Amino acid sequence: RSSHTTTCAVIPRQIPYYKMFGIGHDNMDQSEGHIGCDLLDIGSRRAAARGRCAHQSEGAEAVPTLKLGEPGAFDLPNVPDPAQFCSNNFASASGNKDADQLVKFAKGTTTLAFKFNEGIIVSVDSRSTMGAYIASQTVKKIIEINPFLLGTMAGGAADCSFWERNLGMQCRMYELRNRKRITVAAASKLLANTMNSYRGYGLSMGTMVTGWDETGPQLYYVDDDGTRLKGTYFSVGSGSTYAYGVLDTYYRPDLTVDEAIDLGKRAIYHATHRDAYSGGINNLYHVTKDGWRVVHAIDVNDMHYEFQEEKKAAAMKS
Repeated sequence: RSSHTTTCAVIPRQIPYYKMFGIGHDNMDQSEGHIGCDLLDIGSRRAAARGRCAHQSEGAEAVPTLKLGEPGAFDLPNVPDPAQFCSNNFASASGNKDADQLVKFAKGTTTLAFKFNEGIIVSVDSRSTMGAYIASQTVKKIIEINPFLLGTMAGGAADCSFWERNLGMQCRMYELRNRKRITVAAASKLLANTMNSYRGYGLSMGTMVTGWDETGPQLYYVDDDGTRLKGTYFSVGSGSTYAYGVLDTYYRPDLTVDEAIDLGKRAIYHATHRDAYSGGINNLYHVTKDGWRVVHAIDVNDMHYEFQEEKKAAAMKS
């Protein structure tokens, strides 16, 4: 049976260890009471059955209940069935699918990555939004998993940040066990497996995992429902349609390094210019067989005036 390791209530010191973490409770004496420590059990039939079992036992202690603001406890919606309420109103949905939810997951970003003969370009913006509210202009949306692997963030910032850092731990453990660097395919599969195990839990994540291994430059897309795709270029986020327009028009496998950097820069600029949920700083990385390097971090406002001058100069020549 799975061990319940998430503490959801204040637990007295005198309670035995197995009762504190809910380990093997089916084989233990139920008459002493059992604290349900799995947050996902709250409001479920399993929690209700456990409570009835405890109350029916003679001399049973009262089963602790969670209260809003209680120290050491999670705050839960003050409704009869918190689990069902969270399932109905906190789901991550695209488009207008969350119109009926009391809590809407408002998000927006533009990230892109593409392979070419000289490596991989990863280019992103840095704006964090919650609907029309701009929460930050300096979010680091490229996560450095290891010196040869990069991940991007799109969706829920906390979900992407946590699980990609967790992926970094898994990749390091692989290196220590096998005494060799993990491949990009294996790293993306680890993340996809993790996402698949949490499918339907409300995660919001659309990420790219890219890097260089013994097979050369590799690029994978992984999202919160466990989808894993291999490709030449991807763009993820609310501004991805604008970025794809630039990539589809100007991408070539035989781009020079300077041309590839300029393409990644222009694609993000046009996305931030047309998409209100994208903006801030354009962070761009170049991945080669020697690992990744930071190319630049440029304010998109500066890029706007740079490209406007370029456009005026071209118009005068014509």
